[in-house]
Amino acid sequence: MKRILVTGGAGFLGSHLCERLLKEGNEVLCVDNLFTGRKSNIHHLMDDKNFEFLRHDVTFPLFAEVDEIYNLACPASPVHYQFDPVQTTKTSVIGAINMLGMAKRLRIKILQASTSEVYGDPEIHPQPESYKGSVSTTGIRACYDEGKRCAETLFFDYQRQHGVAIKVMRIFNTYGPRMHPNDGRVVSNFIVQALKGQDITIFGDGKQTRSFCYVDDNIEGMHRLMNSRDGFTGPVNIGNPGEFTMLELAQLVMELTNSKSKLKFLPLPQDDPMQRQPIIDLAKKELGWEPTVDLRTGLGKTIAYFEEELKKGF
Repeated sequence: MKRILVTGGAGFLGSHLCERLLKEGNEVLCVDNLFTGRKSNIHHLMDDKNFEFLRHDVTFPLFAEVDEIYNLACPASPVHYQFDPVQTTKTSVIGAINMLGMAKRLRIKILQASTSEVYGDPEIHPQPESYKGSVSTTGIRACYDEGKRCAETLFFDYQRQHGVAIKVMRIFNTYGPRMHPNDGRVVSNFIVQALKGQDITIFGDGKQTRSFCYVDDNIEGMHRLMNSRDGFTGPVNIGNPGEFTMLELAQLVMELTNSKSKLKFLPLPQDDPMQRQPIIDLAKKELGWEPTVDLRTGLGKTIAYFEEELKKGF
């Protein structure tokens, strides 16, 4: 049994990770300030004797005795991370410093949940880990993109300077149950709009692409990375290489929900990337990982979740 710290543990990904770690017999310390995380995501874990929840902001120091750290704390959707961009940058950067300091003191492994947003609006397609990115330092998305890039820098500097055992994963668009219904991400937007019979809003001409990874596949990749061989740090892409346009996604959601919604086209937001698709050769080689859930199956499970949430009146 390990005692494992998960920052951002009440969030979409964090709650699934906590659940996975508990099922393996570990003790889990879930830390979240509940800015975007929700207690409802972890309510079913509260009675587990091996689960502990602490409401805490990672931009402030935290002292705990643990065996591993998964650092997931940070708003991940544009609606949320642009609400308070300064705090978003502080969460990525100061939060990383605080968690790395703990890992240094305890001499333990720490995993950073980074993002495909470090590639910006890529000029290389699809994206390998070696691609340096095309990112605006001044745009409205920079608080998240540059915050995560700086966090990666800190992780590798702590490894070189202090010998901290690090793991860095770059997460591509992940979806599934427990997504926040108002997070502004395309999958949750389309599903909620379709279920409510509202217009499905597509930004731009709908030809921009994304690659969608179901949450179970993401958590499996994260778990394998944390337990990968010593010396393998990443960064490693964790995502589904299947590429879909926004129009294709909207049409599939409408089909699966039997929705009569109409498509509504809106101006493309500033710095919104036109294409995003991971090369996952490194994950296959080092982790023996590749996604197993196709988009149609994953969307079916996600739609079922939102149908139940809708009945509760979110």
